[in-house]
Amino acid sequence: MKITVVGTGYVGLVTGTCLAETGNEVICVDIDENKVKQMQSGEVPIYEPHLDVLFERNIKAGRLTFTTDLHKGLDHGEIIFLALPTPEDEDGSADLRYVLGVAKDIGEYITDYKVIVDKSTVPVGTADRVRETIAEYTSTEFDVVSNPEFLREGFAVDDFLKPERIVIGSSSERAIELMKRLYKPFVRSGNPIIVMDEKSAELTKYASNSFLAAKITFMNEIANYCEKVGADVDHVRRGMGTDSRIGKRFLFPGIGYGGSCFPKDVKALHKSGKDANFEFKILSSVIDINNDQKTVLMPKIESYFKGNLSGKKIALWGLAFKPETDDIREAPSLYMVDKLIAAGANVTAFDPEAMPNVKRKLKDKIDFANGMYETLDGADALLICTEWSIFRTPDFNKIKEKLNNPVIFDGRNLYDVEEMQDQNISYYSIGRKTV
Repeated sequence: MKITVVGTGYVGLVTGTCLAETGNEVICVDIDENKVKQMQSGEVPIYEPHLDVLFERNIKAGRLTFTTDLHKGLDHGEIIFLALPTPEDEDGSADLRYVLGVAKDIGEYITDYKVIVDKSTVPVGTADRVRETIAEYTSTEFDVVSNPEFLREGFAVDDFLKPERIVIGSSSERAIELMKRLYKPFVRSGNPIIVMDEKSAELTKYASNSFLAAKITFMNEIANYCEKVGADVDHVRRGMGTDSRIGKRFLFPGIGYGGSCFPKDVKALHKSGKDANFEFKILSSVIDINNDQKTVLMPKIESYFKGNLSGKKIALWGLAFKPETDDIREAPSLYMVDKLIAAGANVTAFDPEAMPNVKRKLKDKIDFANGMYETLDGADALLICTEWSIFRTPDFNKIKEKLNNPVIFDGRNLYDVEEMQDQNISYYSIGRKTV
C-alpha cells in the first residue's frame, strides 16, 4: 500500500518506518528541512531502541523516503497519517493548530479518495473538526479515521510491530477495510483490531493514559504515607501487585511521571471535561500530586545539608523522563535541577542519551560529565532521577571514594535499603526507611 505520514516525531517516524517494514511504500513529510536532510542521509534524528536498524533497511530498500513537500506526500498516499504535535495550550487543552492547518492543506489539494488518519493524541471531536475543515475546501470524497497510538517511548518499535490492540475509530466501511488490510500483518498472533466510532477512539487514548497516570500517582501517595507510618512501599507494592484485579505494572513509586504523553493527556482530558461542564475531580488530584512529587526529594536534601545548599555540588544521574529515550519533556530531573540551582547548588549531570537535549534547553546552567562516575568527582551528594540500567549495579566503593559525603538521594528506588546500610551509605529513597 502507499502510505504518507505527516510529521516525523517519535510517533510519526516509528509509524512510517514500521509500516515500511511490512512492504508498504512510505513517504514521511516534515517542514524541518535540516531534519529531512538528516533522515535522507540515513541518520535517525531521535533515540529509540531498534529504530535505526529498520530505518536503514527500509531506506536502502526504497520503501521509506522523506520530503518537505506536502503535495508530493498527498499525491503518493492512499492513506494519510497525521502524526503532528498537539502541544499543551496555556489552559491545558490540546493545541490543534498543526492538525487543522494540515487538514486545510489536504482539502485544498486532494483530487482523489483518501483516508485521513488522526494518529496524534487529540481531544474528543477532533475527527469531526478535521472532516469539516477538509470539506470546506474540497468536494473530493475522503474519510477521516481516529487511530490512536499506544507506543511507549523506549519500546515503541516493539509496541508497533507487536501491538496489544489496534483501535480504529470510523463509521466508513471503506476506510475500516483499508485500515484492517494495512494492520493485518501486525496482528497475526490474534491480538484484536477494535473498531468503534471516532469519538470513542479519541477518548480511549486519553482514558488509558489518564488511568495509568492515576495508578502511578496513587502509588506515590501510598509511598509518601509509608514514610510517615514506617511501612515499606516495596512490601505494599508486591502485596497489591499479586491481585489480578490490580496487576503489578505501574506500581513503582518515584519522583513523578513525565514525558510527552501522561502530563499533556491528563491535562487535556481534564480541560475537555471542564469544557463539557464536567469536573474530573480525580484528575485534578493527579495533576496536583504529580507536580509536588517531582521535587519530593528536595526537603530531604535540604535537611541533610541543614538548610544550606550554597556551593554544594550535586551529582545527578539520569535526565530523560524515563530510561531508553532521550525525551526530556516534563522530566522530573529538570524540576529538581531548578530547585537545586535556586538553593545555590551546582549540578553536574550524566545521562546516556538525553544530555544533548538538556544542553540545548539549559545552556550553561549545569555541567555535564562524560560518564556516570565522572559526575561524582568533588560532589557532595548523588541524586538519581532516571532508572537507566547502567545505574542499577554500580561500584559502590567507587561512589564512596569519589563523593565528599557517602549519601545517595534515589528518586527511583534502585537499591536495596539493607545493602546501603551494609555499605555505610546514607540512603534516601521513596516510601522506604532512610539509612
